Amino acid sequence: MQRPETRARARALQLLYAWELTGEPSIERVVARVAVLYGGAPDGYDRGADLAARAVAGRADYDRRVADAAEHWRLERVGLIERNILRLALAELEEGVTPARVVIDEAVKLAHWFAGAKAPAFINGVLDAVARDAGAL
Repeated sequence: MQRPETRARARALQLLYAWELTGEPSIERVVARVAVLYGGAPDGYDRGADLAARAVAGRADYDRRVADAAEHWRLERVGLIERNILRLALAELEEGVTPARVVIDEAVKLAHWFAGAKAPAFINGVLDAVARDAGAL
């Protein structure tokens, strides 16, 4: 059984995926569409929607920070899922509520579940570099 925080992060990633695939409407619109599909918002949904909204709001800054930390990788080459995992993690690191190591571990877990085989190591490396630059580690 997953912890509620882990479920919220997975839902936030799913919302960001839907957001990007549907032409980047407001995150509230995506949340409403998903809620209709599932017959209402599941437990912990509000935290997932909040994380997704934070990731969307800070996207330009997060993408710049990822591009700086991802040596030899242009942001356009980073997969959609991986980019959104990184954005979510940076939004959560910026909140400052959850310890950096926990945020990184959870992001790596999402990469194991939703991304390719090489994604967890990439996510770990980029987030470690960003967290160190920010003084969170």
